[in-house]
Amino acid sequence: MSAKLEQLSQSLQDVLGERIVSITNALGELTLVVAAADYSAVATILRDHPDLRFEQLIDLCGVDYAAYGQVGAMLGAHPADQPRFAAVSHLLSISHNWRLRLRVFATDNDFPVLDSLTPVWNGVNWFEREAFDLFGIMFAGHTDLRRILTDYGFVGHPFRKDFPISGYVEMRYDAEQKRVIYQPVSIEPREVTPRIIREENYGATGRG
Repeated sequence: MSAKLEQLSQSLQDVLGERIVSITNALGELTLVVAAADYSAVATILRDHPDLRFEQLIDLCGVDYAAYGQVGAMLGAHPADQPRFAAVSHLLSISHNWRLRLRVFATDNDFPVLDSLTPVWNGVNWFEREAFDLFGIMFAGHTDLRRILTDYGFVGHPFRKDFPISGYVEMRYDAEQKRVIYQPVSIEPREVTPRIIREENYGATGRG
């Protein structure tokens, strides 16, 4: 670990203390994991504490660890019943010129809810809407949490690992009703086998 990362890691431990679930260093980057109950408070500290000063949130994305937990359990590394959905943020400190990955898991896999970070970094607004739209993660306190990439009438969340490849419904224009309607998907699942077409006498050796 570089001296700068060691300094950041030590500062995080000194400032956050027992709020830290884990700190890991991989590929020259630190990942901080905190509990959902501490998420908003930790984010505020990361922004305001003079030893940390993460003024900018660069990105936030949702993650579905459904299959990851099962594989990890087989390897003895992670329990199979671990939390499934997480929000992962990438933070930047301009003052100290260092970066941090912040991860927090929602405690309810059936209805994942996390605090919104819009009061801390207002620029996270659209990122949280994206995580809600694609993964179904709710952000408590977000003032305009609605879909941003899929249609408002879309059913389900397409980045969940149990979402069907062909979706739940399809959209088409109905000439009689003169409007767009939704109906169950009519495409039957099928396995596509490549068709090979070769010229006549393919591979034959010509004779002089």
